[in-house]
Amino acid sequence: MASIRPFQALRPAAEVAARVSSVPYDVVSTEEARAQASGNPLSFLRVTRPEIDLPPGTDPHADEVYAQAVRSFEELRRAAPLTLDPEPGYYFYRLRAGDHEQTGLAACYSLDEYEQGLIKKHELTRRDKEDDRTRHMIDLRAQTGVVFLTYHASAEVDGIARRACAAPPLYDFTAEDGVAHTVWRVTGGDADALTAAFARVPALYIADGHHRAASAARTREALRGKEGTGEFDTVLAVAFPDDQVRILPYNRIVKDLAGRSPADFLEAVRAKLPVRPGTPEPSRKGEVSMYLDGRWYTLELDAARQEGAGRIDQLDVSILQRAVLADLLKIGDVRSDPRIDFVGGARGTAALEQAVDGGRAAVAFSLFPVTMDDLMAISDTGGIMPPKSTWFEPKLRDGLLVHLI
Repeated sequence: MASIRPFQALRPAAEVAARVSSVPYDVVSTEEARAQASGNPLSFLRVTRPEIDLPPGTDPHADEVYAQAVRSFEELRRAAPLTLDPEPGYYFYRLRAGDHEQTGLAACYSLDEYEQGLIKKHELTRRDKEDDRTRHMIDLRAQTGVVFLTYHASAEVDGIARRACAAPPLYDFTAEDGVAHTVWRVTGGDADALTAAFARVPALYIADGHHRAASAARTREALRGKEGTGEFDTVLAVAFPDDQVRILPYNRIVKDLAGRSPADFLEAVRAKLPVRPGTPEPSRKGEVSMYLDGRWYTLELDAARQEGAGRIDQLDVSILQRAVLADLLKIGDVRSDPRIDFVGGARGTAALEQAVDGGRAAVAFSLFPVTMDDLMAISDTGGIMPPKSTWFEPKLRDGLLVHLI
């Protein structure tokens, strides 16, 4: 079952919601965050990336950065202002990008269930990133970032969503990236119905936000020894039905060819995999597009597929790692090797071309997206997917719904 609780959101007034809301803290660098917040004193990036209001070069994990986060949060609560809803409620949150639309439920989800594996994960987390968000939550006494969950679609939940979303929304605006954000508040009978309906959802899956969830669990551990129980026993998340969620690829760029020339590297790849002139995006699972020396090639991965291998080892990203990245480019741990970088699918294949043509990388790989079925099946068995396997788009905005703990 999935235990959910309504909560009193701390949130901005409708007329300033677009100015307050910001991209998630972890999809932009400090420089990108500073540029996005420039000229906008209400940007929530001042809370989630507080180093942007300190001198350039400031260590983002310095004590003064977390103190700045507290100051920025307090100032934003006054200036926007951010106000607390008078009673707990749920919030339907719809994302619309072009012809794609998905509607999820913002609620407080059980950290007991997270620790018991009923909220399932598919990625490992890094301790340093957990340390950062754990301290951020404790110092602010707030969960400012939203975990993105998914679940097997429920006709019961869908029916409540259709009814609730027929009412006037709290927010309805289009962000600078063209994504429309619409939020409705749900109380009363529909809220009770949602609690009951989610109790019949057998499991939840983390799509995006593994570090936020892990940090919320660590925050709870730090606080409950002193305070017993509280709002910190839950984590703020939005859960979307799996038949609405869109996964994009998480592409790779590599800085050098491990001592080979482009021609020699191409021949080495051809010795392992069938290669043909190709297009920037693979047409199916089992293909990877490679950009090298100004040209696109298609690599056919089936030739390197291991018979009888498990589901994780059958993923395109796993085959690419074994056959090309590790064997030919000598990249073992993609989590720590500085020679590899990752480009979210939303940035498009033009970003891969720019990286190679501009000299920032020597080769780029464009992958076919992982399927929702693969993600759920691997999570169900307790498996961990290779790092940077999925990119979920569109993204939820920070600052529209804050959970005070």
